[in-house]
Amino acid sequence: MGCENCKIRGAYDKNPTSLIGRFWRWHIGFCPGWKKYFKGLSEEERQELTKQYGLK
Repeated sequence: MGCENCKIRGAYDKNPTSLIGRFWRWHIGFCPGWKKYFKGLSEEERQELTKQYGLK
């Protein structure tokens, strides 16, 4: 899946306050690809990403 190697996600990881980083964070709130990717992860990986990205 492209979410794991997404360049825009990488921009967020480098600088969450950048315009592209903020766009990516906003985008994952409704992106069906991200939701599918996220659901396909193990529980441990989901918890890690939830903490890393401040997800609910």
